[in-house]
Amino acid sequence: MLTPFSRVSNQNSWLCPEAGGVTFATFEGGYEALKQATRGFQDLDHNAIFQAIIQAPIIFTVLRAMLGFTPPEWAYVTTQESHTHVSQGFIRALDRKIRSHPLTPLRLGAESSTRVRKLVTTACRLLVEGSRDLGQDMLHRLDKADTKFGLIGVRNMAQIGAPYAMLLYERFLGRPFAGHRDSVSEIIGDALESAIEEVLSRAGVSARKTRRAERIPGFDQAPDFIIPSEFNPQVVIEAKITEDDGTARDKVTRVQHLHELSRAAITAGKPGFQVIACIGGRGFGVRREDMKKMLIATGGKVFTMKNMERLVDCTRLREFRTK
Repeated sequence: MLTPFSRVSNQNSWLCPEAGGVTFATFEGGYEALKQATRGFQDLDHNAIFQAIIQAPIIFTVLRAMLGFTPPEWAYVTTQESHTHVSQGFIRALDRKIRSHPLTPLRLGAESSTRVRKLVTTACRLLVEGSRDLGQDMLHRLDKADTKFGLIGVRNMAQIGAPYAMLLYERFLGRPFAGHRDSVSEIIGDALESAIEEVLSRAGVSARKTRRAERIPGFDQAPDFIIPSEFNPQVVIEAKITEDDGTARDKVTRVQHLHELSRAAITAGKPGFQVIACIGGRGFGVRREDMKKMLIATGGKVFTMKNMERLVDCTRLREFRTK
């Protein structure tokens, strides 16, 4: 009997850099292997799928494409759902290993095996459950043609003759939801900045809100808010919502740099300024060491949407309150 991989030929395969070594022929072989392990998507038995992934790791990539998640997103949801910590570093390393050697059986230690099992279990549960109605202003990540209605939608997609494997491969190459996430990132960020503006306005605090990529004398990268003005900076505020640890790390570096600019000004006999960080998103909760650096650089002046009401009273902003 032919396995899904025994008929794969590289003669007509194509590859792009984003695939990381995974041709469509290899990906389709993983799709067929997953289809066999689930009896045509009749039953997503997480134990059967886990065993299939051990023998043919590319199945892991196919499963992720069905979810429409990036590796860090899958790890985050799994950590929240299973209470088993799956770090972004672990899943990125695993994903990179599988893309480099998609057909080499996995050798996992006890801890890694537990994490992969939890990832698979979470994926199976989400795919069976399908999407939920979140209202008109939000989009559920499983609100896709194949996963919106749970497993029945997956079966229908696989059975109606649509090239489901090709759809999943294109989703894999296209960085799932990344385009949409990038397109709304400024809108999400504006929500945090609007909350800051509202708090400052209610307290009657004068503030200079900078524009994107605006050049401000004395700052190689302008902070989001300068109080009371760029001509006499006494307090600066950096604001950022991010779901990615890399972006969060960049913001931490910017906050640290602002702190260094303030210290340099004091050393030169000029007035320094207080640095405040207003943050949101899971990206800041991934690396504790980065959060430690931010807390040190701001002297503990880090705020989220939950404690934004204390922004003025707990910082030097209270010195500029007029209401």
